[in-house]
Amino acid sequence: MDYVQLGCACLIGLVFAVSAGTKLRDLRGFVDSVPELVPMRSALVRPVAAAVLGLEVLVPVTVAVPALRVYGFAVALALLVAFTWAISTALRRGRRAPCRCFGASQAPLGPRQLVRNGVLSAVAALGLVTSVAATSGDGLPPIAGSAVAAVAGLVGAVLIVSFDDLVDLFARNA
Repeated sequence: MDYVQLGCACLIGLVFAVSAGTKLRDLRGFVDSVPELVPMRSALVRPVAAAVLGLEVLVPVTVAVPALRVYGFAVALALLVAFTWAISTALRRGRRAPCRCFGASQAPLGPRQLVRNGVLSAVAALGLVTSVAATSGDGLPPIAGSAVAAVAGLVGAVLIVSFDDLVDLFARNA
C-alpha cells in the first residue's frame, strides 16, 4: 500500500508541478485563456486564475509530505474534477480553445484532455484511498521498493505531461 501511495504521489506531484510551472512561465497567456475555457465576468478572471495556480502549486508540496499527503490528493482530485467539468462544458458549447494545461499549446480542447483528466483523477483517488487507509507507525518502506514506486510514478507523470504530443505522434503515423 505504501508503494502505491508513493507512486501516486510522485505522479500527481510532478504533473501538477509541471502544470503550475508552465502556467507561471506564461502567466499572461494562462490568465487570458481562462475566459476562453469558462466564460466569466472580467473581474473574476484574475482571481480564478490565481486560485487555480495557487492550488496547483499546493498539490506537489502536500503530496511530498506524508502527513499532508491525504490533503494533497484531495485537492488534486477536486481540481481534476473541476477541470474535467470545465472542459466538458466548453466542448458541449462548441468552444475549442487551446488547452493551456501544460504551457502554450495550440492543440484545441478535445476528448484527449478528458481522457487524461480521467486517468489523473483515478490516480489521485487511488492515492487518496491509500493515504486514508495507511496506518501511522508502520515505518518507512524498504528503499528498493520505494525507488521502484517513485520511478514508476515519475515515468507515468512524463507520459501524462507528454500525452498530447504522443497522441499527435501516433495519429500522424497511423
